[in-house]
Amino acid sequence: MDFEKQRKNLVSIIQSKGISNERVLEAMLAVERHKFIPKAHWAEAYDDYPVPIGEGQTISQPYTVAFMTELLDVETGQKVLEIGTGSGYQAAILACLGAQVFTIERIYTLYQRTSKLLKELGYQQIKTFYADGTEGLPQYAPFDRIIVTASGQLQQTFLDQLVVGGLLVAPIDDGGMGSTMTRITKVAENDYITERYPGFSFVPLVKGTR
Repeated sequence: MDFEKQRKNLVSIIQSKGISNERVLEAMLAVERHKFIPKAHWAEAYDDYPVPIGEGQTISQPYTVAFMTELLDVETGQKVLEIGTGSGYQAAILACLGAQVFTIERIYTLYQRTSKLLKELGYQQIKTFYADGTEGLPQYAPFDRIIVTASGQLQQTFLDQLVVGGLLVAPIDDGGMGSTMTRITKVAENDYITERYPGFSFVPLVKGTR
């Protein structure tokens, strides 16, 4: 399979859907998505839809990854907290943009597998943690950016761990009607600007570990 050609085609599809940030598009072209999914699904690696990765979880649709990454507006050297490591693909995209990534996974088998993979792929600027994502990482806070890759209610914990001037991007549960992608800018302590983009679907944000 010509994965490089397929990645270029995927980036063209994403671009046609409205993603215009050149740095995001370059990261999507650079990161090899097939390495983050089971080999049984490699034929689907560069199709624009989610793919199962085991443990009832999926690797997100590439367009969704690109959309969230564009909203996050990451700058080189920023500290980014990711809630929900999953396959590690989103973390790799953020690292490709020059971020220092702190990523939490609540499912131990995924944490083990993805931590090993990211190390093998050379992503030294990604630190993985096995923990309850809803608690964030207070010991490493504050963060310049926070991204949540599972749908639920907005956690005050995340807002507390965000720097003033920072951005949080998270899908918020619409009560069985899907998820609304939400970007929150922390303009001051207890003062926020909220932007909403409906029409997304995610696995649920779950408290605790397993």
